[in-house]
Amino acid sequence: MEELSLRDQIEATLRTVYDPEIPVNIFELGLVYEIKIGENNRIGITMTLTAPGCPVAGDIIMEVDQKVRAIEGVSDVDVHLTFDPPWTKEMMTEEARLELGFM
Repeated sequence: MEELSLRDQIEATLRTVYDPEIPVNIFELGLVYEIKIGENNRIGITMTLTAPGCPVAGDIIMEVDQKVRAIEGVSDVDVHLTFDPPWTKEMMTEEARLELGFM
């Protein structure tokens, strides 16, 4: 079996993190804006939340950090939360919109 690239492993890992209020993972929801792989496999993730006042924001950020940090070869993780641009339903994958009945 072909070994997954680090980016593929990170994306697969992000698909295991769910917004507690929506039964879809943060990757399919379009909450992950950018994944950067830097020197020594230092990972930078820029992401948002479905709402700025999200009560579980800290939990989601911590889960992303812990899960990505656990990937073999990752040296450090920096999760940056942004609300620019604000998240909209259009950022979801087609699968997520179908699952939530937006199509």
